[in-house]
Amino acid sequence: MITAFLLRSLDRRISIAVALLLVVAILVPVLNLATGPTHPLHVPTYIMALFGKYLTYALLALALDLVWGFCGILSLGHGAFFALGGYAMGMYLMRQIGSRGVYGNPILPDFMVFLNWKDLPWFWYGFDQFWFAALMVLAVPGLLAFVFGWFAFRSRVNGVYLSIITQAMTYALLLAFFRNDMGFGGNNGMTDFKDILGFNIQADGTRASLFAATAIFLALSLTIASAIVRSKFGKVLVGVRDAESRTRFLGYRVEHFKLFTFVVSAMMAGIAGALYVPQVGIINPGEFAPANSIEVVIWTAVGGRGTLIGPIIGAILVNGGKTIFTGLFPEFWLFALGGLFVAVTLFLPKGVVGTISHYLGKRKAVSDSVPPAAEEDGIEPKIQAAE
Repeated sequence: MITAFLLRSLDRRISIAVALLLVVAILVPVLNLATGPTHPLHVPTYIMALFGKYLTYALLALALDLVWGFCGILSLGHGAFFALGGYAMGMYLMRQIGSRGVYGNPILPDFMVFLNWKDLPWFWYGFDQFWFAALMVLAVPGLLAFVFGWFAFRSRVNGVYLSIITQAMTYALLLAFFRNDMGFGGNNGMTDFKDILGFNIQADGTRASLFAATAIFLALSLTIASAIVRSKFGKVLVGVRDAESRTRFLGYRVEHFKLFTFVVSAMMAGIAGALYVPQVGIINPGEFAPANSIEVVIWTAVGGRGTLIGPIIGAILVNGGKTIFTGLFPEFWLFALGGLFVAVTLFLPKGVVGTISHYLGKRKAVSDSVPPAAEEDGIEPKIQAAE
């Protein structure tokens, strides 16, 4: 039943995007592992890891588009959900180090030994098991989104006020995780990971598997998001976005629709963070920085909010450009990013994908209005004259 529901949600564009992601999930690891460095089709490991990071950003942008593009909630705090998912995975990876750390303590991570912690904090229990960490990747961001959304949406906080308090939430978490007594590594965060599920995290095979898992999860999340927005539930979401008061007047519990979508989006962001950490090799409080959440908004706007595919493309394009631009002119990147956002707002308000779809729609409407070839050849007028 669930499979049929998901398959019914796949229109032509979503189906093509999902198929491409699945092809990439297979093709890139194969080209990395099965070809030598001198082969013309070889994909170096560092390139694969870099694009794996881009795909986690694409998943984060997709999560934001679900609430901003279809529910009208401009969240400036999705970086917090991303970071919490990353910390949940980081805690598991730290527990896997065991006695191979700098201080050789089989239980306590190195930063706890350095800070003279005597016992493992209670909230670290269970993170030596992957299933528990995977559960926390979903549960922690989801629970935070539920509690935050419950109070915010029931209080009917909307618009810029909601955006401000989401950013305040992110900044509060940033300050909290910077503290050494929180038990999450303080300013340095967590790094020096060794294994994941018993496999060397630096091995080419492991990195290829992480890349494939990221592409597959992105395809699955795109399918789920499409199923949500193309269902009757999604139609109500669009009504909430475009005319919340009218939707409420029709009898819908608007806060329930918002809350469900916000929680699902937060869980997607948490998965993105969990896939990001083993590929990058570090997680620290800098991921909570409000500027990171603002960047996600830019990725979504560039690609085209309310399109699902657009934020994925926007995240890859902007971060690819960032990699190139910061290598050439690192001191000017923030100016370029700000200029890009202004340019998109003024000249491409629908984003790249939205603008292309609008243009193709107009061309199709014009072509549909053109008379048939028979009329152009004068056949139809002759028939009418004969009659």
